Amino acid sequence: MRILLIEDNETLAETIMDRLHADGHAIDCEHDGELANDLLRHKQFDLVLMDVNLPGRSGFEILRSMRARGDATPVLILTARSEIDDRLIGLDGGADDYIVKPVDLRELAARCRALIRRRSGAASNEFRAGNLVFDRASKVATIDGRDIELRNREVQLLEIFIGNLQRVLTKEDLADKVYSFDEAPSLNAVEQMVTRLRKKLSGGPIILKTIRGLGYIAHIADE
Repeated sequence: MRILLIEDNETLAETIMDRLHADGHAIDCEHDGELANDLLRHKQFDLVLMDVNLPGRSGFEILRSMRARGDATPVLILTARSEIDDRLIGLDGGADDYIVKPVDLRELAARCRALIRRRSGAASNEFRAGNLVFDRASKVATIDGRDIELRNREVQLLEIFIGNLQRVLTKEDLADKVYSFDEAPSLNAVEQMVTRLRKKLSGGPIILKTIRGLGYIAHIADE
């Protein structure tokens, strides 16, 4: 998934980004609250992680701005402010979760997965369809019990297709989900990734169909 981290502590931000990158997510970081607020007006993310005490504009102000314009992107407040009043302000202001620093990165990663599951309507990290099992936590997919050995980008693509069954996704849509701003993907690279994933899913129930001139659509066989 595509995540925006808003955190002015650069050392902590790098640590969080390294962990989430290792989990296969595309993650961008902004250190200034005002710049982050402007970015969120023009760019869609799957999840926003943000501190409260930021230069330019506070996390609470960014959150209020997002919700006022109808932006329902899941938001996890990540802050050293542990008072119950601060938690109430954040949660009542529209935050989906609130975690106090210092944070265990394993817990943070699990909370990120939970928020994305909640948004997609999934109650479990495990997705099953026919002989395919995909575990969002371990990033392991099997067909007939056999690990199909997905690369990180392929895991991201599989998660995207599973979350958008029966919906046409353009190459631009996919690139936007799997690459951060500091990467320079080509649409040919996206096409090659889809081709590799399609081959690895062979023998399973998920069909990745190319819609000429439009993009791709994923569906479960016999649906």
